[in-house]
Amino acid sequence: MIKTTLALLAISTFSLTAYAATPQRIIALSPHAVEMLYAIGAGDKIIATTEYADYPEDALSIPRIGGYHGIQLDRVIELKPDLIVVWQGGNQPGDIEQLKRMGYPIYHSEPSKLEEVANEMEQLGEMLGYQEQAHAAATAYRQRMLGLRRAYKNQPPIKVFYQLWGTPLMSVSKQSWIHQMIDHCGGVNVMAEAKTAYPQVSLEQVLLSEAQVIVHPDDHGSNSATDFDWQAWQELPAVKHQQIYGIDADLLHRFSPRALDGMHKLCESLMTARSRYTVKGDE
Repeated sequence: MIKTTLALLAISTFSLTAYAATPQRIIALSPHAVEMLYAIGAGDKIIATTEYADYPEDALSIPRIGGYHGIQLDRVIELKPDLIVVWQGGNQPGDIEQLKRMGYPIYHSEPSKLEEVANEMEQLGEMLGYQEQAHAAATAYRQRMLGLRRAYKNQPPIKVFYQLWGTPLMSVSKQSWIHQMIDHCGGVNVMAEAKTAYPQVSLEQVLLSEAQVIVHPDDHGSNSATDFDWQAWQELPAVKHQQIYGIDADLLHRFSPRALDGMHKLCESLMTARSRYTVKGDE
């Protein structure tokens, strides 16, 4: 499951293989690509996707042809797609290369920053003939992101430990997507300077950070972040003052318009924590 979670947060770049005509039969090989396509009005063009593509509700009826551990290439051939949206963070490199060798038009969906979600919606809209819908969706996304940042960015700073995983204990650095959310919410990521995007950290590091808030992704019972029992470590302010928050992992980790829902929940959690420390004068 660690690989799956890290895959959901992978950082990459954008590229596009040329296509001849407006695509009508799309295979979207990531949950976030499915959400983007529905957001711009092109969801009905998706003929296949991967596991975990569960939003919106209509996406549940799309045939599945694999996931992080591999794609059923024989099914791809049967479906005759005219565009395949791939994701290096969630698809096997060998599968992507094979699809390219087979001659399929490929779009690489690799957002690494919040603003890139809007950019990709517009790129997909241009490619698929949904320019107006995509522009409207992207504009609404950008306006909401700016509004959230204006509302929360300049709030009093508060130290945040983002617990990506429990065993081993893992977090996020300033190289990650989640760090940008914490920053926009006016939080201070205590593991920001780690050398990797998703570092394994020690309990001692967390205790020394004096984190005032712990946030972990709620992965519907399948994430070991919730397995770590913090109650034995009352010297950590976040534990002492019961400032531990779980937020839907799909909202936090999925590169889709709903990421702003996750960011809003994160910002509100930090506001609640600030009030706890302000009212009580606690450290």
